Amino acid sequence: MGSLVSPEIQQDLFGLFAPQPGVHHAPPSPLAPRAPEAPASPAPHTAPAPLSLTMTSPAPTGDEIVFQRSLRARNYRLTLRRDGVAVATIPLRGSEREARRFVEQHLDWLARARSRQSHKPRGADVWTIGTHVLWRGAPTEIRPAPDALRPSVRLGADTFRVPQLAGDLRPTLESHFLRLAKIELSGRAWELASQTGLGVRQIVVRNQRSRWGSCSASGTISLNWRLIQTPDSVRDYIIHHELVHLQEMNHSPRFWTRVEQSYPAWRDAERWLKQNGSLLGL
Repeated sequence: MGSLVSPEIQQDLFGLFAPQPGVHHAPPSPLAPRAPEAPASPAPHTAPAPLSLTMTSPAPTGDEIVFQRSLRARNYRLTLRRDGVAVATIPLRGSEREARRFVEQHLDWLARARSRQSHKPRGADVWTIGTHVLWRGAPTEIRPAPDALRPSVRLGADTFRVPQLAGDLRPTLESHFLRLAKIELSGRAWELASQTGLGVRQIVVRNQRSRWGSCSASGTISLNWRLIQTPDSVRDYIIHHELVHLQEMNHSPRFWTRVEQSYPAWRDAERWLKQNGSLLGL
């Protein structure tokens, strides 16, 4: 038995995998490879496993695969999380046996997906003086702040206090980023919500590991604090994207038409996310 895998940590990869309602997802592209799906065959003699049940099994390559049943899924689906673990989704009327057969049939696709994942650019794990990180949309060098009374570093025009200049500065700086994001992203989201006239109940800024944003049916918009590291245009696009979900809780053609009306430059923002999102771990 593996541990329960939350939907929040399943990989999206901007167009490779099936969208979830109310979550930022890139529009489908005819050139993008799609995650394998297959309809389920009824299994009348086998009671479906509980929703929380997950099963792990080593793939022939030695990489882990998680089998997870979903009440909402209609098809078998194979996706790849950012940590390299493959997730095989079993629809309610499906069976683990059929899911394993489905995975076997699509091991070539899984190998290609892992190869694409391994070639995506990654940011530095450890941040020290001289490390370049994405800050407000641009690669920015971490530098000592001149004439500071206490240990501080500069990122562009922003100054952040740190315990010391030596060692890994990432935990401290990301804490500062989160603090700023809660102020700036929330303020911008309320501003855009007011301009569009859409009814938002609450805006929260969270440490999401696989989503740039999401919107609940109750009117709560959640934003990833890492948006403060992206260009303003990308930040605004994600906010508009989630605001449109207040009208369309899906990624249908009508949804993308509304996005086009709300934020015509969304394609440029999506392009930036595809090229640079992995630098921020998404």
